Amino acid sequence: MFLTITTTGTPDRPATDLGYLLHKHPDNAQVFSTAQGRAHVLYPEADDQRCTAALLLEIDPVALVRKGRGKGRGGAPDAALAQYVNDRPYAASSLLAVALSGVFKSALRGVCPARPELVGQALPLRIEVPALPARGGAALVTKLFEPLGWTVTAEPVALDGAFPEWGASRYVRLVLEGEKVLAEALRHLYVLLPVLDDAKHYWVSPDEVDKLLRAGEGWLAEHPEHKLITSRYLARRWALTREAMERLELVRLADLDELAVEEVDNAVDEATDTEEKPVPLAVQRRDAIIDALKSSGAHRVLDLGCGQGQLVQALLKDVTFTEIVGTDVSMRALTIASRRLKLERMGERQAARVKLFQGSLAYTDKRLKGYDAAVLSEVIEHLDLPRLPALEYAVFGAARPTTVIVTTPNVEYNVRWESLPAGHVRHGDHRFEWTRAEFADWAGKVAGRHGYTVEFRPVGPDDPEVGPPTQMAVFTKAANDNTKGEQAA
Repeated sequence: MFLTITTTGTPDRPATDLGYLLHKHPDNAQVFSTAQGRAHVLYPEADDQRCTAALLLEIDPVALVRKGRGKGRGGAPDAALAQYVNDRPYAASSLLAVALSGVFKSALRGVCPARPELVGQALPLRIEVPALPARGGAALVTKLFEPLGWTVTAEPVALDGAFPEWGASRYVRLVLEGEKVLAEALRHLYVLLPVLDDAKHYWVSPDEVDKLLRAGEGWLAEHPEHKLITSRYLARRWALTREAMERLELVRLADLDELAVEEVDNAVDEATDTEEKPVPLAVQRRDAIIDALKSSGAHRVLDLGCGQGQLVQALLKDVTFTEIVGTDVSMRALTIASRRLKLERMGERQAARVKLFQGSLAYTDKRLKGYDAAVLSEVIEHLDLPRLPALEYAVFGAARPTTVIVTTPNVEYNVRWESLPAGHVRHGDHRFEWTRAEFADWAGKVAGRHGYTVEFRPVGPDDPEVGPPTQMAVFTKAANDNTKGEQAA
């Protein structure tokens, strides 16, 4: 089983920098033990102009059979049926993906302490896999890799060169070429090699969902074949696939380009040089949320669906708030939030006030209990309507903060934006946008079911005909009513 990664150099960057990124010196040939054999890393060529790293995986077929999964445990069928005669030692599969993650663990994570400036650089890469099982043929290989920006060559391997009439086998010779960050390229391979093989050599347990989402961060949620990838990677285990798809959907919503959102929020005619520029609606919304939080007397606040941390950052500037927790389903968004807040350089006292962690609002989470207030700012409209009851119970029924603040677009105001076509929502990812009456109806029912009262406030200019651009509901838990919501649920 064989894979090569090749890059070329420039006058400012020698090709041998690949060795720093892979944490493997080009002058050395190294051997690593794996559960099913030995992995060799060597460099067939290494100079300033061109450098190639090769991963050779030697599979022990006896160990493969002894440690492989049998019938009834969800194992890969090839090894179980073929026993000692099979393609596993030669064709790229989950065995190679696991070896890749073990041998190039730091590179996969994008870690390079010796040369940190290299980590985010896109390199001209050429990746070759001589024998890749492809259940779906060369066309599927192209459909999986091409949307990721690769130039794909997938040459079908003939069953027997002496008998061309037998046709092609299910194997292809794969060549990928493109300008890519190495860590991203490795993550593509880690996920898609076993997907194309459509089999795994080990038991697919629930933690495989986390592995998939970590490796697929930044690309899987938007991939046109994400459903097929998710199903195959998780060995078609329906419960795990459903969980992964739900989390991917939330990731996709959370990873919206905030700049595009703010452009839509402020889809008004630009002020002339002599006019005062309007305050962005996003800023007005944050100010309104902070005013509502301070009016409620909240000190410990949850920002649910915190995205890239703008509200958390604003809350940190006010000493009224002694504890601020931002949660989001997207690790990418949380990473950006951490950088925005400069958490690594933050003083000890300030750092004690803030915490970021990953979580999904589709499920109850005991970490969310016990807070004074929770904020759902421009979150609910990104969920399909059938998913709202799950969010409702997770926040109002299980977490039950004293105050909950929800903001969402007012669709009636859309007619005031000339740049927004009639009948269109403000962002293509909005599942719905409610009128004031629809929002009031939903909020009133939520409050009644869970023992809250609700008050509505405008955010932005309150047009006498169509209302404000953003509508805000402030829910307050009724006094002496700590169980009503749970009983109702």
